[in-house]
Formats: sequence, structure tokens, C-alpha cells
Amino acid sequence: MYVIVGLGNPGEEYVGTRHNIGFDVIDFYAKNKNINIHKQKHKALIGEGFIQNKKVLLVKPQTYMNLSGESIGEIVSYYDIPLENLLIVYDDIDLEIGKLRLRAKGSAGTHNGMRSIVSYLKKDTFSRLRIGIGKPEREDLVDFVLGKFPKNQKKEIQQAIEMAGEAIDVFIFEGIYEAMNQFNGN
Repeated sequence: MYVIVGLGNPGEEYVGTRHNIGFDVIDFYAKNKNINIHKQKHKALIGEGFIQNKKVLLVKPQTYMNLSGESIGEIVSYYDIPLENLLIVYDDIDLEIGKLRLRAKGSAGTHNGMRSIVSYLKKDTFSRLRIGIGKPEREDLVDFVLGKFPKNQKKEIQQAIEMAGEAIDVFIFEGIYEAMNQFNGN
């Protein structure tokens, strides 16, 4: 089984915010693959399905970003998921708006959701797909990541979400290194 996790915060007030781009990717991908995300399990909203012959679990943790590891730790343990079958999708302020970066492993950096996941899994040897949201010029970082994308960036963000969906397919069917070859630098 492959587990694809989008990070974000639950609740209407966070819909469409920069920090919730992981949720947006999972919602787009689920709709595209006809997977209904409706089960509440392991402190997350979960959708299960098959994409061709591969079983896939789509996950939106409901613990709030800073506690994402609680949910992911439970899921990895319960389903006995090999970490090479786990992909975490999340926002990155250090990437230009709409840019994608995939990595097979690495530190959590400054992202609190990733810090939580690394802490709960006690490893950083899982794949991640970061989506650039840009950096604030003068705005407070918290206000920036919890803010919505301006109208002039919506098209770019939608393209990044769609490209992320393609990258997820490549991750599932061809592996993280092929996904890195195809999508890093776009």
C-alpha cells in the first residue's frame, strides 16, 4: 500500500490558505482518481482506493499542522507501511511560488508539521513533495502561511497542484527517484 499525506489544518478558516496546500493536493488527486475521502480514522480523514493495481491511502491529518506526526505515526504503525511507500505533501516558504521539489529523505527543516512527523517516526527516510508558496516580504510568517493566495497567484498555484498530482502518480508507479528526475526543476 502507498500512503500519500497532505499536510494542513482542519477547519473552514484554513481552507485555501498557503499552509493547506497539502490538503488541496490531496483533494485534487482524490477527485481525479475517484477516491472518496470520508473515513475518520487515526486522527485523519482518509480515502482508500486502487489506482490501476496499486492500493493507495490518501490522508489529511486532522490534528493541526504542528501535531501531524501523531496521525502519521498511527497510520504507519497500524498498516505497517514501509517508509519508502510514504509521501508527505506540504508547503515550503523557501521555494518560489508554484515550484515543486521532491526528496527521498532529509531533515524537517523549519516546517513544524514535518518536525512532528520526523519526531513520531523517529526517522527521516521517507519521501516528501514540497510546493513553493514564496516568502513574505514584510508580513509576519505565521500570518503569511495562514493567509490565502492572492488572485494573481491562483493560476500558478492550481498548475502546481495539478503537477503535484502527476508527481504522485510517478512516485507510485516509478518511484521517488524518477519523480525527482521529472519534476525537480519545474
